[in-house]
Amino acid sequence: MASASRKPRARSYDPQKVRAALDGQVRAVREAVAVLCAAPDAGPLLAAPSRLPAWTVRQLIVHVAVCLETLPRRLAAEPAPPGTAADLDLRGYVVALGTQAEEIARIAVAEADDLSGAGAPAELLARFDSGAAELAAAVASAAGADLVHSRYGWMTVDDFLVTRLLELVVHGDDLTAATGTAVAHDRQALAAVTRLLADALAARAPGGSVELRVPPFAVVQCVAGPRHTRGTPPNVVETDPLTWLRLATGRTPWSHELDAGTVSASGERADLAEYLPVLG
Repeated sequence: MASASRKPRARSYDPQKVRAALDGQVRAVREAVAVLCAAPDAGPLLAAPSRLPAWTVRQLIVHVAVCLETLPRRLAAEPAPPGTAADLDLRGYVVALGTQAEEIARIAVAEADDLSGAGAPAELLARFDSGAAELAAAVASAAGADLVHSRYGWMTVDDFLVTRLLELVVHGDDLTAATGTAVAHDRQALAAVTRLLADALAARAPGGSVELRVPPFAVVQCVAGPRHTRGTPPNVVETDPLTWLRLATGRTPWSHELDAGTVSASGERADLAEYLPVLG
């Protein structure tokens, strides 16, 4: 008989679907960046604040470009020593991600400050395109089982590519919120990130007393307490993928979305406020 406390099996992501989703999401974000950089009032638009503390829209875009460059640059600069094994999976990466938020913000500000001058919008788009080209070349040449050193440990390239989807989807939504220029997320990219963040909640609040539903992409059991086995669960939380993304990353508070009706929560245990956000 299996132990009730056994850790759930990690979700797998089809490598070919991840690569296709990454290509689609890069294009989606690039289209929005191109619109902003070509706007007659591009300067003020890029200098406007984003919903991330101390980040302008320009700094946000440069951060996304840096995220694109990370895989090829780390593969080139720090190849895995012989005998190295992956010591970090996707669940561990997401849990650790929030621990260096201030350092990530500092790097983004410094990178953006290097792109100054009258041609900043054009330089900004060129920087994004350069990062996208570097990433595409790395994806084409690296094997999925190759190792890359992340901030938190060694990961397979296949897993690391899922983290690039996370960056592109989350920050694509940040870009939409800051500018009103909608990023048309790739469906498979949004699906993968929804599942990744749902699994991170299940890891942070293990149990089976609450069922989180994010149709059409994810259903997970979470929160300690009586486990549901059949029929309609007594405690259910349901929301849409973008609302879940914002809740899981701390972009919006639980109470706000509950009041707005974008989250439905039924049952005495169906309050996830204390477990959010899940990044960090």
